[in-house]
Amino acid sequence: MSADQDDPSPTSSHHPPMDPRATPRTPQSVPVPPYGAGATGGPVPPGKGGRQRKGRGARVMMVAGAAAVAVVAAGAVAAVALGGEGEPAKKKATPTVSAPPPAWTVALGRDLTSGTGLRYDGTLTLKGRPVQAHLRVTPSGSASGRIIAGTLAADVVAIDGTAYLKAGLAFWRDFAGEIAHPEYYADRWSKAPASVPGFDVPDVLGPESIAGALGKTSGNPPVEDVNGVRAYRIRTSAADYLVTAAAPYRLLAVRGAGQNAPRFTAAPVAAPATLFTELRPRVAALGGAPDPNLAFRPGTLTFSNCDQNTNGCTVSLPATLTAPQGSVPDGARAALRATISSGDKALGSCATAGPVQADRSVVLRCTVTSRLWRNWMRKALDNPGSYPYEAAARVVGEALDAADVPKLLARVDRERKAVLKPNPATTGSPGPGTPSAERSDGPEVATSRSPGQP
Repeated sequence: MSADQDDPSPTSSHHPPMDPRATPRTPQSVPVPPYGAGATGGPVPPGKGGRQRKGRGARVMMVAGAAAVAVVAAGAVAAVALGGEGEPAKKKATPTVSAPPPAWTVALGRDLTSGTGLRYDGTLTLKGRPVQAHLRVTPSGSASGRIIAGTLAADVVAIDGTAYLKAGLAFWRDFAGEIAHPEYYADRWSKAPASVPGFDVPDVLGPESIAGALGKTSGNPPVEDVNGVRAYRIRTSAADYLVTAAAPYRLLAVRGAGQNAPRFTAAPVAAPATLFTELRPRVAALGGAPDPNLAFRPGTLTFSNCDQNTNGCTVSLPATLTAPQGSVPDGARAALRATISSGDKALGSCATAGPVQADRSVVLRCTVTSRLWRNWMRKALDNPGSYPYEAAARVVGEALDAADVPKLLARVDRERKAVLKPNPATTGSPGPGTPSAERSDGPEVATSRSPGQP
């Protein structure tokens, strides 16, 4: 029987017969009891290769199996939409361009995408609390940074249009209390949930995205004062971009929509090599990152090829995607982690993952092959008797297949090579007006052109 995601699964037990002369029966599947609970299963015969002691009546080895399942509800922790808290981001509308964009917007967009990237510093609001954000974004929109809320902090990385967080359990409990099991996502890279307002790194803060928004500008944008500098305000459905109103044109700030929306100052990345040095290992660690935006209802956890098998024990679990509603999200995946134990003795664990089918179903199987399992089974074969074992499992969403990580790393490496490639027009030491690559902090707001460009 299946279990609802918020209710424990029903339990069922089948006790082994006490008469050792009873006819052996094959193992049976056991309906899922509550997570962590155990129930005895059917008897297991000694098998053709089982050992028996001389001079004594043969005894049947009883190995009972039981299963338990946990399921994760969908939740949220950080934002991927540039809207104020409590105010959903405005829907993107297709603008009507009646005239070609001004030449300065095209030039600025070209400078942004061919530069060293952008550094953002600012604040956003999560759960009614101010959070400081410090991000560095490559020209293509990949990013690395950190958000800080008092004593709590989370690292941030974005690649291929998706943002991920790595934070401790306290951060997840404070900013994602609605998640049933925050411990599944804490202290590892996890996909940033989408239900709490905050920031969208690739689509809003990425230089390529900004260049695209600038290319849709027409007419004369409104002008306002930004810290004593006259600036155009370029309004889009996702955010407002503040750009100097006189040449050399440069991005000054990004402001989200809504009263409590994020507000970032912007400047070119002064040390792009340092950015890529931090970005690459973070991307390398993203394989198998869980996705709290997906929730599943588990079916019945079963065993196969376990009894009298010293090589391993396979568990199987079907599951159904329950959130989000509607069509299955593109690339949706489910991950299974199962643990087998006998009493209070752990016998090993296994993990696997797979894509969710169009009918929202998925069947996951993995095999425990640990030394603990092998030794325990050998002991059971040498000393026939009753040896109950049980399995506990959980299924969660998976944001990124580990097999896809090398492709992401290759993308990072290609961009790093392009950004750090020496400009042939630049020779000798930087002049007095050229920003030094060693200086990454400071209040200056400079053009996002590559070093050495006029």
